[in-house]
Amino acid sequence: MNTPKFKSKLPKAATTIFTVMNQVAQKYNALNLAQGFPDFEVAPKLISLVSSYMQRGFNQYAPMQGALRLREVLSNSFVLNHNKFYDPITEITITSGATQAIYCAITTVVQPGDEVIVVEPAFDIYHPAIEMLGGKSIPIKLKAPNYKMDWQEFEDLMTEKTKMVVFNTPHNPTSAIFDYQDMLKLQELTNGTDIVVVSDEVYEHIIFDGEQHQSVCRFAELANRSFLIGSFGKTFHVTGWKIGFCLAPDSMMKEFRKIHQNVVFAGNHPMQLAIAEYMEDSENYLHVSEFYQQKRDYFMQLMKNSKLKAIPAHGTYFQLFDYSALSDMHDMEFTHWLAKEVGVATIPLSYFYSDNFDNKSIRICFAKNDNTLEQAAEKLCKI
Repeated sequence: MNTPKFKSKLPKAATTIFTVMNQVAQKYNALNLAQGFPDFEVAPKLISLVSSYMQRGFNQYAPMQGALRLREVLSNSFVLNHNKFYDPITEITITSGATQAIYCAITTVVQPGDEVIVVEPAFDIYHPAIEMLGGKSIPIKLKAPNYKMDWQEFEDLMTEKTKMVVFNTPHNPTSAIFDYQDMLKLQELTNGTDIVVVSDEVYEHIIFDGEQHQSVCRFAELANRSFLIGSFGKTFHVTGWKIGFCLAPDSMMKEFRKIHQNVVFAGNHPMQLAIAEYMEDSENYLHVSEFYQQKRDYFMQLMKNSKLKAIPAHGTYFQLFDYSALSDMHDMEFTHWLAKEVGVATIPLSYFYSDNFDNKSIRICFAKNDNTLEQAAEKLCKI
């Protein structure tokens, strides 16, 4: 029996590295520090709230824009954290995860032939979304070892075809952050243009060492041109719930919702209401950074005798390590070797570059319980 022939929209796409390394971890019974998901319990109160809303009958479609109560709580949180008001009626949409929000934001704007500057190493959903729309990704590499932006290089890449910039802070996979001066420079370079910014801020509440998250919403001109993307899953350790959000000025949000309603229409209703009630007490999210900084510091203490060289982590729940003192293997080969021979699954950094740039670094997720971190560090320190 013949199947229809058609042209692939993503001819170069392969199975995501997260799926690959999860399978490798299972194959070799390795500790899984690869994919970015916590392995500890969710707050019992939050679980109880979901059950409560289900039992009370909130099991049908949420409003297309998201549950109003959650939009209102989210609006209040941005006033509290950033002194920025987003109208919950016209400027906030709840999405089925941040991935969907990012895809819809890119789809809202990018037309065939448009150029999009993408900051690399980049989360793996940015480039495919642009490619499927007929746009052209223009990658710019953050500069190792501290993964800072070269703003002159950025400016040199800007052309009349540049329609969008996509970046992420705190940054996955490097754990770097865009600081105040970085955001001022981005604002300066985009001011007076029609360039739209997609700011992936899913790790907004995970930032370390007294630093303050420099959201696009803190900069008036940037806020006026930005889709700000966030994730409740990252903040509340519920990545499997797939609930995110998008904030944008009214005129941009109107266009975003045209895409959103034709992709998923609406997200999970009882979970939205549960998160809304849980977030009404700001103590339930304002100390996430402290929690993860303790995780980071504990893991770094465990790894102090390792020959893997830690690259400073300023945010997120990931830690980069340079393994060049141990091996000259390509990082894809090295991560497979680690899983098979050492018993720890990690992620190769080259996967996050469009040209598979290999600088002998791996990403480790430390959003794990202490026992998992202790076992992993013991294995890694023996190399």
